Amino acid sequence: MAGTEALISLDGVEKVFDVRRRVSLMRREKRQVRAVDGISFEVARGEVVGYIGPNGAGKSTTIKMLTGILTPSGGRLRVAGIDPARERMRLAHRIGVVFGQRTTLWWDLPLKDSYGLMRRMYRIPAARYRENLERCVDRLDLAELLDVPVRQLSLGQRMRGDIAAALLHDPDVLYLDEPTIGLDVVSKAKVRGFLRQLNAELGTTVLLTTHDLQDIEQLCERVMVIDHGRLMYDGPLGGLHAARPGAESERTLVVDLEREVGPIRVEGARVVRVEGPRQWLAFPAGASAAPLVAAVAARYPLVDLSVREPDIEDVIARMYAGRG
Repeated sequence: MAGTEALISLDGVEKVFDVRRRVSLMRREKRQVRAVDGISFEVARGEVVGYIGPNGAGKSTTIKMLTGILTPSGGRLRVAGIDPARERMRLAHRIGVVFGQRTTLWWDLPLKDSYGLMRRMYRIPAARYRENLERCVDRLDLAELLDVPVRQLSLGQRMRGDIAAALLHDPDVLYLDEPTIGLDVVSKAKVRGFLRQLNAELGTTVLLTTHDLQDIEQLCERVMVIDHGRLMYDGPLGGLHAARPGAESERTLVVDLEREVGPIRVEGARVVRVEGPRQWLAFPAGASAAPLVAAVAARYPLVDLSVREPDIEDVIARMYAGRG
């Protein structure tokens, strides 16, 4: 449960980059790119918050400022009361970071040796290190991987290894940048389940960036949307789905039948596609799928079905349309 203490605080934070491009053989032109444009928000201790937006929106730039990798061009930023740019080493002991496309592990070393090095880097007491490692190994199913060099791990295995590495020193805040990218269904479920347990048991604050809406729906009660460096929305995911009245985003029920039939007719959904015995039904994202599933199962020769979530890009596009 989130507390009232603001663990992360941004007030009018900006990040401007000078970019040079060649305009002729002898001349280059300099222009400024405002990657983050006056963002303000707070994240309370114990919250799990989704931070989403299109590619190039400013998400990664924000995370890099929160970790001290980048220095803000303006505004005020604090994490656990620390100015990240000025006290990066001190902050490192309070945060954990996982980048889906990059690893913090040593490529040629077995997983357990990477963890041993991190124990020394963070000066983790032996008892605490053993306790944290055992918890991560057990819940992320890493026992059989500890002696395997990192370069031989699959993407899903490495991602689980990276998450464990980020948590060995008991950080107050965990930044996750695309933690389930490229993972199979089983690996995604394992990672999401572990993160829910981590937050529930230890109260770890999590800031999550992702393009997978299921990550947000299964982990986050609050979502923030950033685009062109500006915070466009901050609130519950349900409010994001309904951001444009009359044009709510939609989920899709994919139905596999025993044989071909005419378009399925059930209240609250419409058929958008038919291919042989498979049909796709669209229904409002904010509505429960249970009554729809029950109606289909009662009236049609059902073999299998699944629910597909709307793409984040689609949800955001509809939100922007509502601002017009």
